[in-house]
Amino acid sequence: MNRDGNRCRIGYNLTVKQTAQRLLRYPIVAALDLLIAWACYHVLHRSAATAGFVLLLAILLISATWGLRCAIFMAVVATMFYNFFFLPPIYSFTVADPQNWIALAAFLTTAIIGSQLSERARRRTREANQRRKEVERLYALSQQVLIADNVFELLNKLPTYIADVFGAAGVALFLEDKQKTYFSDINAQSLFPPEQLRAVSGRGEPVFDPNQRSRYMPLRMGVRTVGTLAVAACDISRETLEAVGSLVATAIERTSMMEKLSKADAARESDRLRALLLDSVTHEFRTPLTAIKASAETLLSEIELDKPELKELATVINEESDRLNRLIGEAAEVAQLDARQVELHLRPHSISDAVQLALQRLEKTLDKHPVNVVIPKDLPAVSMDLDRIVEVLVQLLDNAAKYSPPQTPIQITAELRGRNLVTSVADQGPGIDDMEQSMIFEQFYRGRTQRTSVQGTGMGLAIARAIVELHGGTISLTSQLGRGSVFYFSLPLNPTR
Repeated sequence: MNRDGNRCRIGYNLTVKQTAQRLLRYPIVAALDLLIAWACYHVLHRSAATAGFVLLLAILLISATWGLRCAIFMAVVATMFYNFFFLPPIYSFTVADPQNWIALAAFLTTAIIGSQLSERARRRTREANQRRKEVERLYALSQQVLIADNVFELLNKLPTYIADVFGAAGVALFLEDKQKTYFSDINAQSLFPPEQLRAVSGRGEPVFDPNQRSRYMPLRMGVRTVGTLAVAACDISRETLEAVGSLVATAIERTSMMEKLSKADAARESDRLRALLLDSVTHEFRTPLTAIKASAETLLSEIELDKPELKELATVINEESDRLNRLIGEAAEVAQLDARQVELHLRPHSISDAVQLALQRLEKTLDKHPVNVVIPKDLPAVSMDLDRIVEVLVQLLDNAAKYSPPQTPIQITAELRGRNLVTSVADQGPGIDDMEQSMIFEQFYRGRTQRTSVQGTGMGLAIARAIVELHGGTISLTSQLGRGSVFYFSLPLNPTR
């Protein structure tokens, strides 16, 4: 309210000042007439012809500068002074000779016609300059619209763009399909009635309110109306407003198309990921089942087998059953972790303890890789479920050993970053491309090049992510093809659960 009151007061003061300046022009032009007539009478020795031409020239200049009203007033006053100084009887407004009436009428008519022509030229020049400025502003607006980086924020910014470019007091953009209105600023909401915006969009006809200096323009794409553009307190021609409306309608259509494309891409990516996950799950379950089925059929056949062969088949059945049981157990664990049905036993522990326990558990797996552990001794203890964090480290170290060539080093580091303890596991494997990095933590997903050559369930990283997130931390990776990968997870020093 205070801001609106200040605007009204400032606008009133400007109006009063402009009115006073316009009224001051009339005594100025009268004084100019008197000065020209006096100078021609006393300095140029009663040169009536010179006085007439000089007065006409002055009237044309005033018409071109201050407008037709001042020029007509000046012409009338000039006629009076011309009669007073140059037509007998001198120093009198009386006209003795009827021919002088013709001369005065001709002078006044010439002055008025000249003023009108000068005013017309002045008005057309002003209109041409205004159109040129509008075209420049329209070009600037089109550049801002077309080079916008984020098309989804474009609708929010469009009213502000238009208000800034054309100097409008307020701009509103109503969208028919969303039944939503965007404003240039919060104060513009009171300038545009919502029912008026909907009515213009529904009828498809422009509305101009001269009292409020508001203009409502329907936005069309072909024969279809997509919304309404409204501007307030803006001296913009109808043609330019229609051009702005067409540009805004194009921007709306562009935003709509980008939104549809994004949804289509998201749906297509979701279908692709679902197919990959289903393929991976099918492969992981089918492999042990196929081995068990083949071994059982061999045992049930009439083929005579010796004792070592029977033992080998029984071993296959036992190992593949364990693998299948482990796969089902991991799937159940992922489901429990995702549903947050796992209770964590949080106690202060050193990350060094978790690393040592993980290394002991993977002693045979890591025997072909030198492991470098770089953990400062002064790191503070972190509130964690020790068994679960050991499980995270086991998953990361097991992957590093599986996917790295033999004898390549694996490095474990830990450091403080702000209020988080960050633990990293770096390997020198083949690396992971950018597309797979966004899916590597999904359930059952495995790398395209390793899913057939390296045994695994594709759930280890999903379990690790769920455990870390339950601790209030995050897990991620950085990788470069041919250079290896670095998996790291953060644990907050003061977790909030």
